[in-house]
Amino acid sequence: MAIINNPVERTERHFPSAKFPIAPFLPGLLFTMGVAAFATGIATLPGISKIGAMLCAIFIAVLYRNTLGYPEKCRPGIQFTAQKILRFAIILYGFRLNIHLVLQQGPSLLFQGVFTIVIAVFTTLLVSKWLKGDRQLSLLLGIGTGICGAAAIAAVAPILKAKDEDTAIGVGIIALIGTLFTLAYTLLYPYLGLTALQYGTWSGITLHEIAHAAAAANSVGADALTASLLAKLARVFLLIPVSFVLLWWVRRQSKETEDSTQRASFPWFLLGFILTSLIGTYLPLPTEVLNAIATLSSFLMAAAMVGLGLNVHLASLRSRALRPLLAMLVASVLVSAFSYFTLIL
Repeated sequence: MAIINNPVERTERHFPSAKFPIAPFLPGLLFTMGVAAFATGIATLPGISKIGAMLCAIFIAVLYRNTLGYPEKCRPGIQFTAQKILRFAIILYGFRLNIHLVLQQGPSLLFQGVFTIVIAVFTTLLVSKWLKGDRQLSLLLGIGTGICGAAAIAAVAPILKAKDEDTAIGVGIIALIGTLFTLAYTLLYPYLGLTALQYGTWSGITLHEIAHAAAAANSVGADALTASLLAKLARVFLLIPVSFVLLWWVRRQSKETEDSTQRASFPWFLLGFILTSLIGTYLPLPTEVLNAIATLSSFLMAAAMVGLGLNVHLASLRSRALRPLLAMLVASVLVSAFSYFTLIL
């Protein structure tokens, strides 16, 4: 029997977690959190507030990466934030989903949400294929367009084995296009011939992020905002079945190609997302607590976007992102037009 005289060695033997000290992660964690805090502050400024903290965080990270370079000493913490913290933020995101409200009042909205997802994904993939665009990035953009923007891309990226660069590019594009559509919706509302409730439903069923849907509808009034959030929640709810369909599809593809390296691991964090959704729906949590969790989720998501943005090379962005972006733009216009005509007919 070996005798351990070194107290450090003894600690590591009895407590394996000591082999994974937090010190190597601290520089990266502090760096991403600091940039996220800076981006969150900038996002409160007039005009920039419509862009949002996540998009600001990505822009800052990409600019830093392509001017000053990648901070190598921060790499462990940056990768931890881009992967682990991102999944934790998705779990917290589940508190925003009121399952009971969706199932009680939104069956027809779920049906419309399914159509939105189908149109968005297949249109993006078809147009991108015609343009000879990147298939993986196009799929991420199609899912983000159809469901709930950055959160959807972040949720399905691990299932699809997407690169951090593709995830960051996808999130940046979806946030940017969603912001432009939000401004367009607000300007077009007086000429659309829609009631406040119709406009709210249209915004929620077609715009990319919850923040986009809320911003567009809030300018019209409380009734529009309520309808918008309900429609948007119906689409967020669909993230759960879509994720498991993708998991099944990826595993089937790996079996057909006999490529075990492409086999998707089970997305355990989605179970956390479902659990937090159930807790937020059926436990009487104070509004203050839910608001605090939502704020924390948004901040951690912004920090994760910093980690992802630091993996983006602008040189490859021009060659790889333009065609998927155009495909996603076509899909977004088609989704908006289809939903609009179903409401007025």
